[in-house]
Amino acid sequence: MQWKFCSQMQQYLLLPAILLSLSSCTPVQEDPALPENGMQTDVPAEGSGNEDPENGNQNEGGHENQDEESNENQNEDQNEDNMMESNTLKLTVNGETFTATLVNNSSTEALKEHLAKQGELEIRMDDYGNMEKVGSLGFSLPRNDRQTTTEPGDLILYQGNSFVIYYDTNSWNFTRLGKVDKVSTREQMLELLGGKGEITVTLSLE
Repeated sequence: MQWKFCSQMQQYLLLPAILLSLSSCTPVQEDPALPENGMQTDVPAEGSGNEDPENGNQNEGGHENQDEESNENQNEDQNEDNMMESNTLKLTVNGETFTATLVNNSSTEALKEHLAKQGELEIRMDDYGNMEKVGSLGFSLPRNDRQTTTEPGDLILYQGNSFVIYYDTNSWNFTRLGKVDKVSTREQMLELLGGKGEITVTLSLE
């Protein structure tokens, strides 16, 4: 009985070893290796020439938008140049518009450049000395002061930052900007300005 018991114990002890031996003989299935012959090159890389045609169309559209913007900028620059070449200033008071002819100096060139870039300019003006209406430009222009005797319709720059429309005579050290067209008397100029009192004048280029 003792021998039989020992024989059974030996069988139990040998069983794990037998199972381990059988498992080591079973082939292990491995993951398939990636091909070594560069088969991955079939997938198009980013930035290659095989992009979606729609993307190409979008790029072309972007170039067209850039061309349109460039043309618009060129047209704006051309309009500004045309305005700068003109010496006609438009003045609007109470909905009525009249014109003035500007002289050629650095003061009028700077004024035209400002109007060409910024658009029309509104100036609130009041009477002074029973001879003029004066208002602040809100910015300064180059001065070309000299002794000047004014006449009705004269446009004057005073101290570099005040815009003056004369409807009578005066003599002082001023910068002449121009003269209202077809005006020679006090009555004509006052009629265009709407008479005495505070007004708003809008300046623009023609």
